[in-house]
Amino acid sequence: MAQSGWPPETQRQFLVHQFDAQHRHYRQHYPAAEWLVIERDETAVGRLYIEEWPDQIRLIDIALLPDHRGGGAGGAILSDLMDMAAAAEKPLTIHVEKNNPAMRLYLRLGFTPIDEHGVYDLMEWSPPADGRQPSS
Repeated sequence: MAQSGWPPETQRQFLVHQFDAQHRHYRQHYPAAEWLVIERDETAVGRLYIEEWPDQIRLIDIALLPDHRGGGAGGAILSDLMDMAAAAEKPLTIHVEKNNPAMRLYLRLGFTPIDEHGVYDLMEWSPPADGRQPSS
C-alpha cells in the first residue's frame, strides 16, 4: 500500500470503503454487467467489467495489478473485446479519465473521444464496415 501517513488498518478500511462505493455505483448503473476476474497462470491479476447493450458494448472497467501492466495483457484483452464488438457489429465504449496513462493505448487502438463527463472522456471504438480490425 502507498504510504499515506495513515496507520495500515485505516488505509485498509478506506480502500474497502472506496471499493464498496464504486461497486455499488457499478451495480446500480450496470445491472446486467459481467464481473470478471482476469487471471494469468491461475492467479488473479486484474478485473474486467463489461455490459452489452442493444446499441454498444460498454467496457465499464478494466484494471490490472501494477506488476502485470505494460506487458501487453491490457492490449490483448482490448483486442479480444474489439473482436467481440466487431462480431456483434456494435461499437465498444469506455469512460477514461483524461490523465489516465492508458489513454495512449486507447487512442493507438483507434478509440476516439465522443463525449466529455467531467474528468472523463467517453471513448468509442467502432468496427470497420468489413467487420475486421485494422492491424495495430
